[in-house]
Amino acid sequence: MIPGRKVKEHVLFVVCLIATLLSIAGLIILLLDAFTDGLPWLDLQFINSFPSHHPEKAGIKAALIGSVWIVGLTTLFSFPIGVAAALYLEEYAPKNWFTLFINVNISNLAGVPSIVYGLLGIGLFVESLALGRSILAGALTMTLLILPIVIVASREAIRSVPRAYREGAYALGATRWQVTREIVFPSALPGILTGTILALSRAMGEAAPMIALAALAYINFPPTSPLDRFTVMPIQIYNWVSNPIREFHSLAAAGIIVLLAVLLSMNSVAIYIRYRYQKRVR
Repeated sequence: MIPGRKVKEHVLFVVCLIATLLSIAGLIILLLDAFTDGLPWLDLQFINSFPSHHPEKAGIKAALIGSVWIVGLTTLFSFPIGVAAALYLEEYAPKNWFTLFINVNISNLAGVPSIVYGLLGIGLFVESLALGRSILAGALTMTLLILPIVIVASREAIRSVPRAYREGAYALGATRWQVTREIVFPSALPGILTGTILALSRAMGEAAPMIALAALAYINFPPTSPLDRFTVMPIQIYNWVSNPIREFHSLAAAGIIVLLAVLLSMNSVAIYIRYRYQKRVR
């Protein structure tokens, strides 16, 4: 039994190692291709210019600003709702069939394909609420997309707070709300922020819901209000890749570099926040 178990462990290790190496190799090839084609086009003119039918004049400014609008509003909507839902489910909700039903559905919603949320956004926000194909409709759609992820990540962070912290506070006469506000939430905050920022990184890179919401439109102006039409970086990159002119493919590679830089910056912020708050809690 023991030798057979060791053989299975070695096989699993080899399979995991091969899968990891293949993933790393694919990522390296993608990055090399993007940087080789995109770096010559990546300059301040590219960052500060709007889309154009002429490759030498085209830029990513409108898509970059649109992405910032989408992520900003999505954060404004998803963070308080997601954290409040997680705190309620972990600290206040009774353990009955209805709570179990909610938990199962939250986990299932986290795995729903993103295009489904795009279609839901069209029916609910664009048509029923008459928001049009605006930034606000896009942000609300992305909120629905990442909200289950924020709730699940926040619940895991809250669940990781040692039970002894709560019991010690109760022993000193604290109420449930005081324990939640002063003990549980600050201790879980690093994990909550990390999960939220990683979920927002997914929202930044999603293209399918934005295509459904007609962010595929040609936008040559910066959005200035939540009700303006918009485009985002994944959609702009898709537009350039679809263009038969070779120079636009290089512009798409430059756009991929900008998108990667933004995503890596967001992930770096998540790591920094987690490290800083962990030190503060300790």
